[in-house]
Amino acid sequence: MSEVENEQTPDRPVSRSSRPFVIVASALSVLLLGAAFGMFLTQRAMDSSAQATPAAGSVEVGFAQDMSVHHLQAVTMANWARDHSADPEIRQLAFDIQSTQLEQVGRMKGWLMLWGQPEQSNSPYMSWMTGSSGHEMAGMPGMAAASSTAAAGSGDAAMPGMATNAELAKLRSLSGKDLDVYFLQLMLRHHQGGTPMAEYAHEHTSLSALKALTKSILDSQGAEMDLMKQMLTARGAQPLP
Repeated sequence: MSEVENEQTPDRPVSRSSRPFVIVASALSVLLLGAAFGMFLTQRAMDSSAQATPAAGSVEVGFAQDMSVHHLQAVTMANWARDHSADPEIRQLAFDIQSTQLEQVGRMKGWLMLWGQPEQSNSPYMSWMTGSSGHEMAGMPGMAAASSTAAAGSGDAAMPGMATNAELAKLRSLSGKDLDVYFLQLMLRHHQGGTPMAEYAHEHTSLSALKALTKSILDSQGAEMDLMKQMLTARGAQPLP
């Protein structure tokens, strides 16, 4: 064998043009891993307790459908901040949110597949929360924006805390510190808006797999909300009203 054949080819860095494919592949892997993990845990929980399969409109199905939609917007915002911010703290926070919530979405979609339910419901968002109507809904963070846009027929901010299309466009138009601050403000409100959903599901489900997930969401997002408030203060900014 020649010397040329014996030489090992040095590792080549991933080219800039291939980075989007690497990111997409990684995200898909996380999503699929979450789905497989969710189906495994849910099947074990149902087998061990002989629970009936959750039906359409139940807390379990409704939460999985609606929180997946809620989470995916957070993933979208986090991906943008991670790729466009120059602040290491923002990039790290965005990465943590993106990876955690994408895995959770995969888990919830795995449940829906196992239960024979569609990924999205035709019912109004949060209709599975029997107490989340009228004055209770109006008091949730971000609900005022959701109500006003829904009245206008735009479909924006469908659930508490979610950003409108105009807010997402503004986020994409910013750079530097302005981008960092606005991302923190939108994501903080997003977490605050999703908290009542996780709390309600945690209190009203008997499915151990869902209780475990909602506890994880409340714990991780509670810590992230504290961190985002500190990061806003450090940058001379305040949460959105």
